[in-house]
Amino acid sequence: MGDWFTREIADAGRLRLFCFLVAFIAGFLFIRFSVRMIRAQVRWWPGNVTPGGQHIHHVVFGLVFMCIGGVSGLAVQDGSSGWAAATAAVFGVGTALVLDEFALVLHLQDVYWSEQGRLSVEVVFITVALCGLLLLGLRPLGVDDVAGDGLWTIVGVILFDLFVALIALLKGKVWTGVIGLFIGIIAIIGAVRLARPDSPWARRRYRPDSRKERRARIRERRYRLPMQRLGDRLSDMVAGRPSSKS
Repeated sequence: MGDWFTREIADAGRLRLFCFLVAFIAGFLFIRFSVRMIRAQVRWWPGNVTPGGQHIHHVVFGLVFMCIGGVSGLAVQDGSSGWAAATAAVFGVGTALVLDEFALVLHLQDVYWSEQGRLSVEVVFITVALCGLLLLGLRPLGVDDVAGDGLWTIVGVILFDLFVALIALLKGKVWTGVIGLFIGIIAIIGAVRLARPDSPWARRRYRPDSRKERRARIRERRYRLPMQRLGDRLSDMVAGRPSSKS
C-alpha cells in the first residue's frame, strides 16, 4: 500500500489533489453529521454558531478556509512538501463547507432542508467524481491523448469534446456531460441520444406532443425516474432527508 501511494500519488505529483479530496470528503461528512445532530436537537451537540443572535451559515467558514488554504498554497513553492499537502487539505475542507450550501448561495435563501437543497449534495458528488477521475490520471478534454500531434489537431479535439459535452448538458444530462469531458465517448453518447423532457434542448427543439417529446417522456418515466429515486435514497442516507417539498 505504501509503495502504491508513493508511486501513484506522491511521485506522480498528485499529493495535493489527494489531500484535497480526502479533506473534502471528511469535511462534507462532518458538516452533514453536525447539521443532522442540530436538526435532531441533540442536547450535547454544540449547535449553530449564533453570536448576538445572528446565525452564521457554514458557507462563511468555508470561504475563510478556502482563502487561507488557497493563499497559503500559492506561497508554498515545493508542491510535494507537507506544507503544500496541508494547504490543499485546508482548501478541501473549505470547499466542502461552501458546496454543502451551494443551493443556498444559488437561491439566496435557506433551502438547505428542502428539495431544492438536494442540488448541494449533487454538486458535492460531482466534485468527488471529478477529483477521483483526476487522481486516476485522466485529463479533461483528452489533451494527453493527442499531445504528440499538431496544434490544430489538439484544438480540434478540445473543441469537439467541449461541443458534445455542452450538448449533453443542454439535454439535461449533467453527469454524462461532466464525465464526458474526461471520457469523450460518453459525451458523444449523451449528445446523440434523446434529451430529457424538461431540459433546455427539449423545450426549444421538441414540439409539444411530438414523437420525440413523447419518447423522451417515456424514457424519463422508464429509466430516469427509477435512477433518480435511487440517487435520492443515497443522498438521504448520506446527507439527510429533506423536510419539505419545494
